[in-house]
Amino acid sequence: MQSEKHLVSVIVPVYNGERFLAEALNSILAQNYDLIEVIVVDDGSTDGTSEVAAQYGPDIRYVYQQNQGPPAARNTGLRMARGNLICFLDADDIWTDTKLELQLALLEQNPTAEIILGRFKCWPLPMEYSQDPAAHGARPVLSLGCALMRQSVFDKIGCFDESLRCAEDWDWFLRAREAGVSFLLHEDVVLLYRRHDHNVTNNIQWRRHYLLQMLCKSIHRRKNG
Repeated sequence: MQSEKHLVSVIVPVYNGERFLAEALNSILAQNYDLIEVIVVDDGSTDGTSEVAAQYGPDIRYVYQQNQGPPAARNTGLRMARGNLICFLDADDIWTDTKLELQLALLEQNPTAEIILGRFKCWPLPMEYSQDPAAHGARPVLSLGCALMRQSVFDKIGCFDESLRCAEDWDWFLRAREAGVSFLLHEDVVLLYRRHDHNVTNNIQWRRHYLLQMLCKSIHRRKNG
């Protein structure tokens, strides 16, 4: 599929991601769709992330900022984005080869849908995967990497909450649901979520802290909405 009316902006927040960044970017550039801009937001990396990004030359737009956390990096990418469709991919994950092709087709078939949301698989290293959704436990999840969304959704509900250093994605999806944004869920696996020793979600106490904040914010909105 090649729709001339959609520019897809893909935002890749990264912090010290030299180990995996190239695989993430390659999975974006391998999509069967040409109208893509790739925005890499380096959130204060101290490793070789900038050197990895530089290897791609004009194929990506790269920006460096002082470390502020994932939601701030995503928001920087949104301010830079020129597309009317938005996607995200964390620097340690990869897309399946047909991610955009599948989701753009679903968007064309369902013009009232505002967010298209697929499934993901968890993958330990080394990464060798099958396209069979049943092979490694495909899961539905509120994951930004599984989504294709209209830029207009951000006009409705705003950007990511920068006070949440974790769970900002769930918070954003909750706000979208509260605002009546239209979701279309599909069964295809579109994201491979890489499990490794530096996953943010490995810190259970930290994750619980921000999940509790996220839920309190949602309760407060509903009470005062």
